[in-house]
Amino acid sequence: MVLDAEHGKLVIMRTRAIAGLIACLLASVVTAQVLASPTTKAVTEYRAALAAVPNAPRGDEIFATCAACHGVDGSGLPDGSVPAIGSQHYSVLLRQLVDYRYAERWDIRMEHVSRLNVLRTPQDLADVAALIASLQPMGPTVHGTGEFLSVGTRVYFERCQACHGATGQGNADRGIARLAGQHPEYLIRQFIDVVESRRPRLSKTHVPLMRELQRPELEGIADYLSRTRRSRGDVAP
Repeated sequence: MVLDAEHGKLVIMRTRAIAGLIACLLASVVTAQVLASPTTKAVTEYRAALAAVPNAPRGDEIFATCAACHGVDGSGLPDGSVPAIGSQHYSVLLRQLVDYRYAERWDIRMEHVSRLNVLRTPQDLADVAALIASLQPMGPTVHGTGEFLSVGTRVYFERCQACHGATGQGNADRGIARLAGQHPEYLIRQFIDVVESRRPRLSKTHVPLMRELQRPELEGIADYLSRTRRSRGDVAP
């Protein structure tokens, strides 16, 4: 009976030791997953791309894949299914490419392209982003009907111009996108995505600023921005 009792104590001690070991292993796994999370990887890759010195000739080669949809000058498509990306700020382009690579922004076509062998390293991202930033879109931009232009302009200046600028030029240093000259249907789709939480990487200030807006106001803002001139000059450092 004494031996049985001692044996029982040993079994309990071993069980507790194994349980403790398993708990430690699980904690290590969770910690490793956090450290290697998509967000952490995305930040690391973004910083590495920002630190890289862009190679223009290589960027031109890589952009051949992008041009199939966005056009050789980055004009996109007037129906808004493909945005104008030429002359977008370098820092903004890098952020979007990284977000697509790590599923922090969602579009099935871009998710596919961003994972192709043409975009393997932070240097690749820097090269193609620098090339795109240097382009001047020359294709046509469709405007709205003008019906809601007045109200849209007023709302834009009330809620958007403080960050994006009076004519939608954005801010390269702050990573704020240039919206000027963008196709209105594309902008409307992004506005709706913001309100419905499909753009998680955007600043949280966007949602309360846009949540109360009605469709005519969104169309009016998009109409106004489509009529502003898309300037060039904020290229890679």
